[in-house]
Amino acid sequence: MSTLRIFILVKNFQLDPYFNPDGRECGLDEAGRGCLAGPVVAAAVIMPKDWQADTLRDSKKLSAAQRDVLRQRIESEAIAWAVASASHLEIDKFNILRASIMAMHRAIDALDKTPDRLLVDGTHFLPYHHIPHHCFVKGDDRFVAIAAASILAKTHRDELMQELHSQHPQYGWNRNMAYPTAHHRNALEKFGPSPYHRLSFHVKKNRN
Repeated sequence: MSTLRIFILVKNFQLDPYFNPDGRECGLDEAGRGCLAGPVVAAAVIMPKDWQADTLRDSKKLSAAQRDVLRQRIESEAIAWAVASASHLEIDKFNILRASIMAMHRAIDALDKTPDRLLVDGTHFLPYHHIPHHCFVKGDDRFVAIAAASILAKTHRDELMQELHSQHPQYGWNRNMAYPTAHHRNALEKFGPSPYHRLSFHVKKNRN
């Protein structure tokens, strides 16, 4: 009896290239909102309208190696891009939502080209001058510019946490990037907070 082999052709996953074909659209996303230490980092990215990458999507769904490859392409092929942050001290002072928006505004400030429209990942944003903005839940899995911003925000913040890990290796930031893993929470209980921890974030103790 012959063996029947069935081949399924899967269409490449691609994000929407733009929200509106007119003008320059800038994607905005952040990384580090749920972390216990370090800054929140935001990226602003303006991509060419016809730009695509088969692996591009929400940075959290990709491996570190995939993100690094995409980062190189985005930074070399974007019309404009910038990364900015709000410190752990600003997070404690203003709260994480306001600090995230501050970081996004700073990233737009740092662009060398002015966008005509802002595409924001999430549900909250504060107006930036006269530029219209649109918020999208899971926008980093919908639009190229937002996904590109997600990649840059994540990779730049991870790079920073790797550097801070060398100063405070007991928290394992080279692996957890300051997210509240069991190891990170245990280290906080044992060593207390570092100078980079967000003191306004209340961490529940681990239960044995």
